[in-house]
Amino acid sequence: MVDEKGKNMKCLTFFLMLPETVKNRSKKSSKKGNSSSSSSSKLPPVCYEIITLKTKKKKKMAADIFPRKKPANTNTTAVQQYHQQNLNNNNTIPAPNWQGLYPTIRERNAVMFNNDLMADVHFVVGPPGGTQRLPGHKYVLAVGSSVFHAMFYGELAEDKDEIRIPDVEPAAFLAMLKYIYCDEIDLAADTVLATLYAAKKYIVPHLARACVNFLETSLSAKNACVLLSQSCLFEEPDLTQRCWEVIDAQAELALKSEGFCDIDFQTLESILRRETLNAKEIVVFEAALNWAEVECQRQEVTATIENKRKVLGKALYLIRIPTMALDDFANGAAQSGILTLNETNDIFLWYTAAKKPELQFVSKPRKGLVPQRCHRFQSCAYRSNQWRYRGRCDSIQFAVDKRVFIAGFGLYGSSCGSAEYSAKIELKRQGVILGQNLSKYFSDGSSNTFPVWFEYPVQIEPDTFYTASVILDGNELSYFGQEGMTEVQCGKVTVQFQCSSDSTNGTGVQGGQIPELIFYA
Repeated sequence: MVDEKGKNMKCLTFFLMLPETVKNRSKKSSKKGNSSSSSSSKLPPVCYEIITLKTKKKKKMAADIFPRKKPANTNTTAVQQYHQQNLNNNNTIPAPNWQGLYPTIRERNAVMFNNDLMADVHFVVGPPGGTQRLPGHKYVLAVGSSVFHAMFYGELAEDKDEIRIPDVEPAAFLAMLKYIYCDEIDLAADTVLATLYAAKKYIVPHLARACVNFLETSLSAKNACVLLSQSCLFEEPDLTQRCWEVIDAQAELALKSEGFCDIDFQTLESILRRETLNAKEIVVFEAALNWAEVECQRQEVTATIENKRKVLGKALYLIRIPTMALDDFANGAAQSGILTLNETNDIFLWYTAAKKPELQFVSKPRKGLVPQRCHRFQSCAYRSNQWRYRGRCDSIQFAVDKRVFIAGFGLYGSSCGSAEYSAKIELKRQGVILGQNLSKYFSDGSSNTFPVWFEYPVQIEPDTFYTASVILDGNELSYFGQEGMTEVQCGKVTVQFQCSSDSTNGTGVQGGQIPELIFYA
């Protein structure tokens, strides 16, 4: 029951029972011949203290408290001071009644995180030379992890006061303990992989899922190859698929990243074998040589041509050298020294001879990715209302419901015959330029759109508006779009459009320029 003020009735019930308790004591006193007046007129001081205690409204369960609220009627400075303890090791609780500072079991449990108070086990975490000794409480750990439960309370449990864990980084182990003790997930880009390893090892699935979500949201061409390697190791198929999407669409950026050189040999083979890799083969070849040089350092051998070829092994033949442009082969692969003289001669004959020699290298070009086009106008106009440029900006904002990679824009051309245009295209998010390029394209006088590409595809996250802009220089009399749509379904991707304040030349949702977005999905 709850009274009109929302207070718990348990305290009130105790208050009503109190006179009965005093009355009984008076009867007992009179039977023994003691003075009843003195017994009944005095109440134990503790009763007054209990009666004056005020109960709070019912608290939510610990798992529902996000973020943590400050407890009422407590010393806020002391609470903040004690909550700093999870940043330090082997700390103690100076206050004799520290439990009273925290109203929930979650908060009291959090006090025990990384705390020697009542610790019944210690972990020596990290590789030799970089260890850290961390306190633990078996009951709390066993509740949070089935591995810890088996370790401390299972049939084969060993009663050890100190446990060595050389294969987990101290920061990652602390992040896992913080989740178990405090119900808080604290992840950082430089430790999330190690934390995922710890969560997998000790079977803490919700923390592992949070790590995977963190990795997916921070996924980019710079770290996609490393995360691909780790996702296969951790058996996370969803993360693996996400990595492949980024690597396929932004292959050249991924192959040129520092992280590519950190992958293992098996991951290297899978990337070189990839049919949908959207990259020039000379870029693939140079990336493989860079990996080989770093691999020589890992194996502590001199990075000579012979050793590079040795560490590459059969993976060298997964590079589709015969599909390179002849100039790329002649000026790059042929002079790298990594190929034997016979291989170089045979590949040159492959380019020029009618009767082509047999090669160990794959000679079939990669399929790459097929770009999709999102056309936002239902019709276009010309002649009677020609579009004029004069160096002003045409711009539109768009958002998607799935991650895509914008490769370029489709633009209109001249409505008065063939003409050449110079186009500066730009893609921004909240004023920050994500991609831009200055290029020329030739229009044939038709109402078709003509593609203009970014140097590298730009990753676009869902549910966020981006600004596409173009400044055209060329024939002022051009086609322009009409009957624009605010929402377009393109395959499995939904694209929404809205007007941009950057547009100074008349382009908007209903009409104007930038009729197409070209993207990979």
